[in-house]
Amino acid sequence: MTAPAVRRAGCAAAARLPVILLAVASATLALAFAAPSPAGAAAPAPEVSAPSAIVVEASTGDVAYRRSAGQRRPIASTTKLMTALLALRRARLDETFVAPPYSPAPAESRINLRAGEVLTVRDLLRALLLASANDAAVTLAQGVAGTTEDFVGEMNREARRLGLRDTSYSNPIGLDDPANYSTARDLAALALVLRRSAFARQTTDSERATLRSGARVREIVNRNELLREKGWVDGVKTGFTSSAGYVLVGSATRGRVTVVSVVLGEPSEAARNRDSLSLLRYGLSTYRSVAPVRRGQVLARPAVRLQRSLTVPVAAARSSSHIVRRGRRVTVRERLPSVLEGPLPAGRRVGTALVRSGRRVIDRVPLVTAAAVPAPSSSERVKQAVLAPWLAVAVAVAILLLILAGGSLLLVQARRRRRRRRAGPQGGKARARPRTPA
Repeated sequence: MTAPAVRRAGCAAAARLPVILLAVASATLALAFAAPSPAGAAAPAPEVSAPSAIVVEASTGDVAYRRSAGQRRPIASTTKLMTALLALRRARLDETFVAPPYSPAPAESRINLRAGEVLTVRDLLRALLLASANDAAVTLAQGVAGTTEDFVGEMNREARRLGLRDTSYSNPIGLDDPANYSTARDLAALALVLRRSAFARQTTDSERATLRSGARVREIVNRNELLREKGWVDGVKTGFTSSAGYVLVGSATRGRVTVVSVVLGEPSEAARNRDSLSLLRYGLSTYRSVAPVRRGQVLARPAVRLQRSLTVPVAAARSSSHIVRRGRRVTVRERLPSVLEGPLPAGRRVGTALVRSGRRVIDRVPLVTAAAVPAPSSSERVKQAVLAPWLAVAVAVAILLLILAGGSLLLVQARRRRRRRRAGPQGGKARARPRTPA
């Protein structure tokens, strides 16, 4: 290729470079928003516009991000998380409740229950958590406590029992009321408690459900749009009123890591969803699952007393797996005697493995003998009995010799000091005598 041709090719490549870089950048951004951050690195801190927000790790409650998380705010239909929790604790899923008369406002969410319809608690909870049905909330409240007022009293007592200090309820629905409020922090804590129920986890992770009890079959759809858009989102509850704005308690799982997010006071559904996804992505990228100890894993081989050259394997009695922050070192340290004395059966606990994340102990795993520890033989016992007195005498003599040697050294040093004092300022050196002429 001639020199002018080379120059023209180089100019053409340079002209195409910005286009290529733009295409690469666009592809990278598309991948970044299509799924959570890679398992190997944490995402940068999220940019959240919600006036109050939080994201926590589900198994430990560790807070990855917070913004005015203790600020009391109206919470709309996320109130129904407490309604669901009490119904799960006070009633059986197959139990049936009768729908009371209910006169909703035109804009209220409901499944159009007629007074006198009989539904199972299971179907009422699905209507409550997916369709956010206010008539289902009232039916559950009166079925559990007899009256709505008594149920609200139970809601507030349960909030105090759970330590939700900044939460108050005035109704089981979430209608605007100065006495119906909570915080992002308290809502996250409540969601973690509710998620202990397998039924609640399964329900809030469902895109739709069919209600077969009642006067007719009903098909309902989950109001949480993120479940349909992102396969890794698995809950929990939406809400909206004119005072509360748009609210969402969200959850997401990747591998063994689950996080729960809360946004309050959002101006739109789009902002609510965008901020929730940012929080969930950040939370998932902040933590990792570790399994530093496996059941049956041999962690030490202490010696056996009176058994020459014999050791016994000591193993973990159970596995230990935990969720920890990325970048935090996980260590295991064994605490057990350096010498074991038999006889001991296999499976006898002889120590503990301390699992630490950073400086904090996160688990204590029992250590057990993985094999039986034999008793010493008769000859070894006799040998020990014979040698032990002589060994004690030898140790005593060695100590006595050391003491005597130390005493002798002190005497020698004392004599030297006395000689130096008698010698005077010349340091003990004799003066040179003048020679007398012969």
